[in-house]
Amino acid sequence: MNQKIINENFLITLLCLFVLGSCMNPIQHGNLLTITTSSGVSQGTLNKNVVTWEDIPYAIPPVGDLRWKAPRALISPESNIQPQDGNGCLQEASIYAGIQGEGIVGQEDCLYLDIKAPVNNSNRMLPVMFWIHGGGNTSGVKDYYDFSELIREHQVMVITINYRLGPMGWFTHPAIQGLQSEIDKASNFGTLDIMEALKWVQTNIQNFGGDPENITIFGESAGGNNVLSLLASPMGNGLFHKAISQSGYTTSFTKEEALGLNQKGAVVNQLGSDLVLSSFDSSGYARIKNLYNQDPHKYAEEYQRYLRSIDGKALLETYEKISKDTYDRLPLLTRDGIVTHINGVSAGLANSREKNNIPVIAGSNKDELSLWLGSNRYFVNTSYPLTKLVPIPKIEFKRKDLYKLWVKTRSQGWKLRGVDEPLMELEKAGYNSLYAYRFDWDDQVSSYFADFPNLIGAAHGFEISFITGDFKFGPIGRYVYPKGELRNQMKETMMQAWASFAKTGIPTTGKNQEWKKFDSQDRVFMKLDSDEYLSLDKEILSLEFITENVRLSPVGTLLEKCLLIQETFFNIGDYFKDEFMKWNQGACKQFDMDFERKKIETDLIEEYGSATVNL
Repeated sequence: MNQKIINENFLITLLCLFVLGSCMNPIQHGNLLTITTSSGVSQGTLNKNVVTWEDIPYAIPPVGDLRWKAPRALISPESNIQPQDGNGCLQEASIYAGIQGEGIVGQEDCLYLDIKAPVNNSNRMLPVMFWIHGGGNTSGVKDYYDFSELIREHQVMVITINYRLGPMGWFTHPAIQGLQSEIDKASNFGTLDIMEALKWVQTNIQNFGGDPENITIFGESAGGNNVLSLLASPMGNGLFHKAISQSGYTTSFTKEEALGLNQKGAVVNQLGSDLVLSSFDSSGYARIKNLYNQDPHKYAEEYQRYLRSIDGKALLETYEKISKDTYDRLPLLTRDGIVTHINGVSAGLANSREKNNIPVIAGSNKDELSLWLGSNRYFVNTSYPLTKLVPIPKIEFKRKDLYKLWVKTRSQGWKLRGVDEPLMELEKAGYNSLYAYRFDWDDQVSSYFADFPNLIGAAHGFEISFITGDFKFGPIGRYVYPKGELRNQMKETMMQAWASFAKTGIPTTGKNQEWKKFDSQDRVFMKLDSDEYLSLDKEILSLEFITENVRLSPVGTLLEKCLLIQETFFNIGDYFKDEFMKWNQGACKQFDMDFERKKIETDLIEEYGSATVNL
């Protein structure tokens, strides 16, 4: 073979290798990075040394016949992925969840994810951090938080996702589960969405420069709940390698509670699917339900088609109308025995059988409930010293002692039920790399308009800004996140801790303070605070201890104590109804708690025009 033919063949080979390689590796085009994935070709944009690939579909849209079914993998490598507008999942509009508009917004076609990575990452195996947003599993969008600074400063990759919310994500009904098979018989479709997104990441993330063998899931509030749910689920095995639950919880519902009726037909949950559907369209639903009850075999498919034909926005509007102030009682994570253990999340954690014995962090904030309670007119007064033409209210405590009791009690309950108990259940299962924290930073600025350190302090969700480096928080942001050295110290600590954990499985603060492991005997935790107060601490909490402190407190009437105790027994974990009824020798039995709670709200609205202050 002559040299000319050899050279030509060599060039052809190089060209073929280049073309083939382009399907698997990033191609840089100015400020664009083009990546081929299993669900299409995505073009990234470059901004301040961070590349973002947006709106990548990770599953077939769960619409039509796929509503209330497990997500289906989307295989479409030749398609071009286009940026989407308004692809958040169906939910009520809320500026606090990052959803603009009024009423019910979003769409059912919402299973998309974003990827952010440091620039020039193509030849690296970056640790992958997989963010699960909060919002009570009823609100939120993937791009509400911007992790760009964490990505730049600590060379990690961050993925954010949408997942089905509210009754579109968690739904139990005999006409749905009764006709379906295998995984589709589950009730926890939102949880399955998260799992499907993780499967997509494992398949595709190496093309973006990420390490599929080093994935850390992390989430706050409902996101923390989802983290714990994935740890507890047998279906979570192998999908991730580390986990961080920020102010998570373990609340779950029985199938009967999710339906709304027990086996004898008695109402067990106002927002159960059967009761809501009856209110949605009494004539239509009553007709098909009656026919089904007469002949389930004959009318099962028609029943199912009817449910899937209901307009999604109209369905959510009905839930909102019925729930009013009880939307937090909406049945979500359900003990279906498939995705979630039949006895709940805690049982699932205890029976997870050393699921690869992965490292886990769980924590809560010192003043978890302050944002909600500090805006409740039962605890605060407002005035407008600059006149109502300048809509800046001056907020003052009505009864600071009562407020402090509520915040402390509920926050201790959150730490016990959302941090200590889940970690102890994992310890039972054999996990030995467990870490706990309490976020204590409250170096805020008092103002003529409010005593922010005491009013808000280390509130629910306030740690997120120190992980992202983004301190936007509406008009009070400059008071609750004042610029300066203390804020910088806390940001450096949080970013270092989360990034080091994602890289090695061991959290380090970058300060001269070792973060020791958690165990049930000592319950050691890291107090995350500015450098002067950063330290390890121990605290042995129990519901008996917390509720006894309330009983003995000189602060509050018996009704106020009963309301507080009910919230402590009913939130963050499964409802402890029997314990509540037995508390203080049954002293709360004399009250109709729902009536009393509603009366307080009604009285506040009548006196002030609203029950809350808009912070």
